[in-house]
Parts: sequence; structure tokens; C-alpha cells
Amino acid sequence: MSELKKICILVLALLVAGCGGRPTEELLGSAMVSAPVTEIAGNHSIFIATTRKRSDDPSKVFDRERSATLNYARANVTVPGIHETGRIERRSRGKSNDPAKYFMASDVVGYDTAPQFSSALSADIAARGGRVMVFVHGYNTGFDAAVYRVTQIAHDSGYPGTPVLFSWASGAKTRDYVYDRESASAARDQLEVTLRMLAQTGARRIDIVAHSLGTWVTMEALRQLAINGDRDLSGKLGDVVLASPDIDVDVFKSQMRRYGKPNKPFILLLSDDDRALRLSGLIAGSRPRVGDYKDAADLADYGVSVVDLSSVKGSDRFNHTKFADNPELVKMIGQRLREDDGFASDREVTDRISLLGQ
Repeated sequence: MSELKKICILVLALLVAGCGGRPTEELLGSAMVSAPVTEIAGNHSIFIATTRKRSDDPSKVFDRERSATLNYARANVTVPGIHETGRIERRSRGKSNDPAKYFMASDVVGYDTAPQFSSALSADIAARGGRVMVFVHGYNTGFDAAVYRVTQIAHDSGYPGTPVLFSWASGAKTRDYVYDRESASAARDQLEVTLRMLAQTGARRIDIVAHSLGTWVTMEALRQLAINGDRDLSGKLGDVVLASPDIDVDVFKSQMRRYGKPNKPFILLLSDDDRALRLSGLIAGSRPRVGDYKDAADLADYGVSVVDLSSVKGSDRFNHTKFADNPELVKMIGQRLREDDGFASDREVTDRISLLGQ
């Protein structure tokens, strides 16, 4: 590697330091300020399956280290009344835990065994009409940030089903990119296990929303399901949304060839101004990532519905989280996920998402 290239990588790494949002903070703080119900916009139960180890610090719940087995939990998270669509209002260090101003986890319940977790899941899924949305986060994402992100997506999209966070052991630091890629590799089997568990809980439809490096974990799990002869989870797999995929284009094509053309095209959200993916591509030998690939027609041949968001405004300076932080877009994705009558009806919503990009 040339000295110039090394310098460029270092500079870009420093620029992208905020890709995951902000430094990891405690999910459960100290004493919480009480707030009137009128100042709370929403209260969400987030079910969690994770390959992270439990933290010795109870306020952090799970940390960056990998666990050889899945751990399970449920977090109750409130959304403040001042919430603006597309934003995550987070408490800064030194500020009080005020649920009227910030996203707050009121409590976290752990489950010692998979059957206990599955039983709690089944009850919630049945109460919400049999729908599940699995969110798989990306690189440089702390556990707390992942919990708040899936809460924001569920809240802003108006998703009526049960939100499930699959959190793999991201180091949540910019310099941990290689560690994160290895953690993602280690997590793919456990995501497959989680998806199979969900299919056995009574869910009638399982939607997946994956972001950045989380799309690689998702595609690997789906590929493994296909190899094992159950690629659509016995007909329960719903929409698969791949946002800003941090996947080598050739690797993605290989994954799709093994999976086969899906019954409903996967929704691929890409943007050629994604600065985080430029860094990833540079590290990978100046090879394009799927999330900023310019040949949409080439990818469409593999059974994906490509939506170019290059002209859509994002709120982060890296243009890497448009799927969640653009108010119009997150609402449209929610509308797409709420459709339940098959591809004929949800095609119109996908077309409107595409028009937003134009």
C-alpha cells in the first residue's frame, strides 16, 4: 500500500468517526426524572437477541465483547413528547435522565434461556397481530445506540408489530472496523437461529430491516437458510430492506445467486454520496460497495428493487443513515412494511419511495 493511500485511509477514518452516532453511553442511568404522560410520545417494548456478552456494569446491560451463545433481553423505551421524526433525542453526559426530553430506557429484563425469551415473544407477537420487524444494526454501533435506533424506526414508521433487535458485538469505535467485520462473521449463525425462533413463535410475517455492515450479516443468514432448504422461513419472510449495504458488489451477487430470486424483491436503498461506504470501499482495495454502487440495473437482475437515494437529504454528515433519519423516507418505509396483501399492493409504496429519491 502506498504512503499516500495510507494517509487517505487515516484521514477518512478520522472523518467518519461519528458513523455510529456518538460515543457509547449507559443505557440505564441513575435516578430518572418523572414526566407526565402527556409529555411522552410513545412507549415501546424492544425484544433483543444479541451475541454481546452481558456487562459487569448493570447500567450498560451488554458490552462490546463477543458471547459464544445468544443472550436475550427486553427493553422498555420511551420516546419524548418533543420528538421530531427522523431524530433520536439523546441525553448528553451530565444531563438528567428526563423522558420528556430524551429517549429513555425505563427498564431492561433479561431472559436466562431461549424458551423463556420465546414465550415472552410469542405473547407479544400474538397481541400485535402476528407481525415482527427484525432490525440488524451496522458498524460502530454501541448496544444503547442500537436500542434507540430500532425504537426510533418502530415509532416513526408506525410499525404495528413486535420490534426485535438483533445486536451483534460491534466494538462501537471507529478503529474497530476489522473487529466489527469479524464480529459480524461470528454472528451470522446466531441470526439464522433467531430468525428460525421467530418463525416458531406464532409470527405470521417477519420483516427484516438491516443497515450497513448488518446487511452482510443478514444476507449470510438468508443464504444459510436457502442452503438448508428454508429460505423464506416456511412462507413467513416478509419484506427485506437492505439500507446502505456495506457489502462488496461481487460478494452480494454471489449471495443472491445462492439464495435465488426472492418471491418478493428485496428492497435495496443505496446512495452514491455515502461517505462511510467510500471509506469501506477504500479499505477494501478501492472496490465499490453495494450501498454506493451506480449500476442499479445490474443489481436488479438478481431480484432486488433498487431505490437510489442520492438526491434525498440525510441529517448526518456522512449520508449513511438516510433510511431512518429522513422523515419522509422512514414514514414511507413504514407504510411499505405495514402493507399485508402481497406484492401487488406494496409495489405502489415502493414506487413512491423511488419517486422520493428523484
